[in-house]
Amino acid sequence: MPAIGSIGRRHSIPIIYTRGTHYEVGFDVGRTFASLIQEFIENCSTLNEELLPAYNTIKGRQTYEDTLLSLKTNFPQYIRELEGTADGSKVPFYKLFLLHLDRIITVSAGIKVNCQPVGCSTICVNQPGYEILGHTEDAITENLNHFYFVSAHITSEKPEGKWKVVEERFTSLCYPGHLPGYTMSYNHHGLVFSINTLSALNVFGAKTPRHFLTRALLSAENYSHALQILEDVGCGAGDGCSINLTFLNEEKQRTFYNIEMAPSGTDKKSLLNVLPASLGENLMHTNKYMRVSIPEEESCMLDSSVARMIALQGYSEATNKCNVIELLSNENNKEYPVFVSTNDFVSTIAVGVFDCTEKTWSIYADNPKKTKPLVVLPLVLKNKETNSVCH
Repeated sequence: MPAIGSIGRRHSIPIIYTRGTHYEVGFDVGRTFASLIQEFIENCSTLNEELLPAYNTIKGRQTYEDTLLSLKTNFPQYIRELEGTADGSKVPFYKLFLLHLDRIITVSAGIKVNCQPVGCSTICVNQPGYEILGHTEDAITENLNHFYFVSAHITSEKPEGKWKVVEERFTSLCYPGHLPGYTMSYNHHGLVFSINTLSALNVFGAKTPRHFLTRALLSAENYSHALQILEDVGCGAGDGCSINLTFLNEEKQRTFYNIEMAPSGTDKKSLLNVLPASLGENLMHTNKYMRVSIPEEESCMLDSSVARMIALQGYSEATNKCNVIELLSNENNKEYPVFVSTNDFVSTIAVGVFDCTEKTWSIYADNPKKTKPLVVLPLVLKNKETNSVCH
């Protein structure tokens, strides 16, 4: 088996179309992508050098158990989905769950993590004739060539979890062994979104990890429902991220939203700050809190975020899709480029462009300024009148 990185950047993104219960869909994902998941788990430095040592401490194990218990209470269907992925891929569940805990468990265990400037950049352009959400998907380099699409239709016999979900239909770009929802995604209600990781200094166990809140977001039927999911009243986020979203089937003029979500140590709900962009306005976000005032982890990711914001300072003047592609292709800052070809820590594994006017999703496997989209997916939405799916 060739080592990760030795095969170069592949222009290939596999996809699975699957239908069933949460466990069945998870199992099919695990079984189909077992080799990618197993290879990633074997080589993932974050898991093997940070998360597993934290899990093997008393405090880390307690955080693991407390958070798992909370999720089994509020989101049991997503735990079963992850159990299905573990069973299908023949990878122990605890290793996959640790990926979703991320810094929550290392902070609780007092494990110092490596300085890795992992992050993503998102631009939303809301101009006459052009309604675009563009996103660079940056991840640890072990993720390069180790990601896939999940297009799933999930049905439950009875309402499940905190929000009593009975049906979900979505397509999401996924990291290996991770639940859908923490990258770029859309659902059949017309929700389109991307995620920027944010690193609050203080994170909390027994709350809802961000990966699970963005997984739940895939069920959102409208904007108010999305806010309700992210606020997570009664528990709240254990860590933070930024969500860039819009709904394609809005009856009014297009509005894009950037939602900064942060954990709270005192309230049983997430801290949310929403910035809308109406027609004629644009949005930009990287990996630093811009409006929620909380302490952040001092890391290379903050330095990278500031550098990328400077490089992308022309985003407010962007008026079309070509401008978005030009901005997300920027490599001028050699230390912290917007598009990262590859380095020892992080790579831009894909670039996505949602065209909300044409209802398409273009995915680039390399710098979009230098290549054509690898695939252009239609955004398939639910017909409210007939309750069927239509293009």
